[in-house]
Amino acid sequence: MSGRPLKADLVVIGAGSGGLSVAAGAAQLGLKVVLFEKGEMGGDCLNYGCVPSKALIAAADKAHQARSAGLGVGATAPEIDFAAVMAHVHATIATIAPVDSQERFEGLGVRVVRAAATFVDARTVAGGGLRVRARKIVIATGSRAAVPPIPGLETTPHLTNETIFDLAERPRRLIVLGGGPIGVELGQAFRRLGSEVVIVEAAEILGREDPAAAAVVLTQLKADGVELHPGMKAIRIEPGPVLVVEGPDGESRIEGSHLLVAVGRRPSTDELDLDKAGIAHDARGIRTDRSLRTTNQRVYAVGDVAGRGQFTHLAGAHASLVVRRAVFALPVNADSLVVPRVTYCDPELAAVGLTEAEARKTHGDDIRVETFPFSENDRAQAEGDVRGFGKLVTTRKGKVLGVTLVGRHAGDHIHLWALTLSAGLKLSALTGMIAPYPTRGEINKRLAGLWYVPALFSGGTRKLVSVLKRLA
Repeated sequence: MSGRPLKADLVVIGAGSGGLSVAAGAAQLGLKVVLFEKGEMGGDCLNYGCVPSKALIAAADKAHQARSAGLGVGATAPEIDFAAVMAHVHATIATIAPVDSQERFEGLGVRVVRAAATFVDARTVAGGGLRVRARKIVIATGSRAAVPPIPGLETTPHLTNETIFDLAERPRRLIVLGGGPIGVELGQAFRRLGSEVVIVEAAEILGREDPAAAAVVLTQLKADGVELHPGMKAIRIEPGPVLVVEGPDGESRIEGSHLLVAVGRRPSTDELDLDKAGIAHDARGIRTDRSLRTTNQRVYAVGDVAGRGQFTHLAGAHASLVVRRAVFALPVNADSLVVPRVTYCDPELAAVGLTEAEARKTHGDDIRVETFPFSENDRAQAEGDVRGFGKLVTTRKGKVLGVTLVGRHAGDHIHLWALTLSAGLKLSALTGMIAPYPTRGEINKRLAGLWYVPALFSGGTRKLVSVLKRLA
C-alpha cells in the first residue's frame, strides 16, 4: 500500500442494505465511489437474516397449514424434506443476490474492493492493498450475533443466525437461547418443520412488545408444542449440549441436540481502527448526531452500526438521509424517523410508535387506548383465523402515539400507521378512507373509528340530531 492514495468523493465500508443504498445513490449522481466489503455482498439481511429466515418460515407455514387444515379440508401429516427446505432457502438468496452483486455495482460505476477496510487517519481508509482518501466516508458495517459470556459456551458447538441456515440435517431437539424476535421466529419455524424446540429467556419472551399482543403469540407457540422457559438465566453450558439454567425453583438442566444463540446483536466495529479517525463509539455502536454524522465531521454511520435500531428498513432510510446530507448538504433529522417493526412469527406481531406502557410512562393519564379484535373482522372470520387484535394509543386530543397489531399478516397492515405517524395524519384521514371489503386491513379504519364513538353517540350529539332532523 505504498505510494499516493487513490482519491474518491465517497468511501462506503460495508455492502449491506445501508451501504449499498448509499453507494448506488451516490454513483448514479456522478460521484466517484469506492465500496469495501470483506464478506458477502448484500450483508447480513440477504445472506443470514431477513431473506433466509423468511424463506424458512414460508416452508414452515406450509407444513403447519397441512397439519391444521380445517374449513372442511382434512389435515394431513406433511412429509418434510429438510434438504429441500434448505435448498429453497438458498435458492431464494441466489435469486435476490444479483440485485446486490459486485457486478451490478461495478456497472453503476462503483469500485468494489472485496476486503476489510480500516482507518489510517481521519479521511483515509485502507484495505485489499488499496489506500483511499475520500471527501466523505460512510460506515455501514452492520452488526453480528452477540455471544454472551456463559461458562462453557466458547467450547461448545453452537449456532447463530450466521450458521443455522447451513444445517444439512434437521435438529432433533433445538435449544434456543433468547426469546426475542429472532429466537421466536426461528424456534417456531423449526418446530413446525419437525424439530423439538425449547426457548429459554432470562426475562419475558417478546418482552419489548405489548404484553397482551405477546400473549397471543405465546399461546400459539405453546399450541405448536414449543417449550417456553421465561425467567430462566443461563448459568453454564455442558457438553451435549446441556444448558444449565437458574430460575425461581433453583437450577435445572435442559438437554438438546443443537444450541442456537439468539440473545441479540452487537455492532461490527472491531476491525475499523475508529480511534485513528477520531470516531467515538461504545457498546451500542458509533455515536452519531441527528444527521448521522460521527465525531469525525467527514464520516457518517448508517444502519445497525449507528446504534439507532437494527432493522434493514431503517438502514435504507439512513442511507437516504446520508445521501441528502453528504451529497446535497440538505438538513436531515434521523431522530424524527418513524420506524415500524415486525416479528414474523405466526401470528405476526407488528408495531410502530409507542406501546401502551411506553405511552403511559411518557404521557401519564393523557392517553386513550382503543382495541379492536380480529374476531369482529369479516375476512378473518371467513378465513377461520380470528387470532389477535389491533390496539391504538393516542393522546386524549387524538394524536396518534402508537399502534400494535397482532394477527395473520399483521406486518402487511402496519404500513398505514407508519404513514400516519410519519406524515402527522389525523385520525379523520383514516375514517374518511374507503377500505376494500372484506380485508384484514379494515381493522385500521375500525380502530380509527372507535376513537370517535364516544363523541359521535354522546347525549349532546343526540340532542343536536333531534334539532337537525327537522331542518334536513
